[in-house]
Amino acid sequence: MLLTSIDPFVQEFERQFDRAVRQAAGQGGAGMPMDGIRRADDVVLRFDLPGVDPGSIEVTVDRGVLSVTARREEEFGEDERVFVRERTMGSFTRRVYLSEHLDAEAIEAAYDNGVLAVRIPVLERARPRKVAVQQSGDGQKAIRS
Repeated sequence: MLLTSIDPFVQEFERQFDRAVRQAAGQGGAGMPMDGIRRADDVVLRFDLPGVDPGSIEVTVDRGVLSVTARREEEFGEDERVFVRERTMGSFTRRVYLSEHLDAEAIEAAYDNGVLAVRIPVLERARPRKVAVQQSGDGQKAIRS
């Protein structure tokens, strides 16, 4: 998944395709749901990781790819028998391709109340800015089209 502006229909297709692949891999499709929020100065990714030991979470960046890995362990006693199993256990990994407009050197991550938040600053050159409009009556040369 790229963190750039894309046609919403393509994004929905990619989301459904990713879900189908996770289901086929036995992860139930809900191993690590993510929301992405674009703000003026940064991008925030929020991963749902309920019941995950914070010590098992790893966030790495390598060649423009952010990887989040976490592990949820079984929580059953010796004298307990499972008769329904809907919660996915084991290791989960999610990879997100970062745009070249994001500062991979300044990524921050925090885990609170079952949610991992990853903040990625937008590079200064990629931030929105106002462009001054010159008026031709000020003795300036007009821009030729």
